[in-house]
Amino acid sequence: MNASPFECDKLIRFHHCDPAGIVFYPQYFVLFNELVEDWFNQGLGIDFAKFHVEDGMGVPMGTITCRFLSPSKVGEMLRLALSVNRIGKSSVELNVTGTSDGVVRVQATLTVVVASLKNHRSVPISEDLRSRLERYVVSPPR
Repeated sequence: MNASPFECDKLIRFHHCDPAGIVFYPQYFVLFNELVEDWFNQGLGIDFAKFHVEDGMGVPMGTITCRFLSPSKVGEMLRLALSVNRIGKSSVELNVTGTSDGVVRVQATLTVVVASLKNHRSVPISEDLRSRLERYVVSPPR
């Protein structure tokens, strides 16, 4: 499969930054979570709030690995690109790359787990969700 990643622009705001005027690294994790929520709403066509509140489902982060390659500064626009590396039984491995002005600022691999909010346990990915996720599987370059 060779799909396009989901892309979303995020303005780097004052509240994202430390006293040096660059993104304080934990704020990237907040931006990643916002990206996943935007991806559900706009990319997958799944209302993220309904998924949680009415369906009683969530997609908490199980693992995050991250490389901070270049600082992002207040006022810059960060383009976040999300693609799917792997779809498991109840988890999805995502690749996220953040760029600004053509420079890669941050790269991360996120593993999200599809979970019931009723018992806080992982659940198998439904066929409907799996088919939506598969649209974002990007084959690695050869």
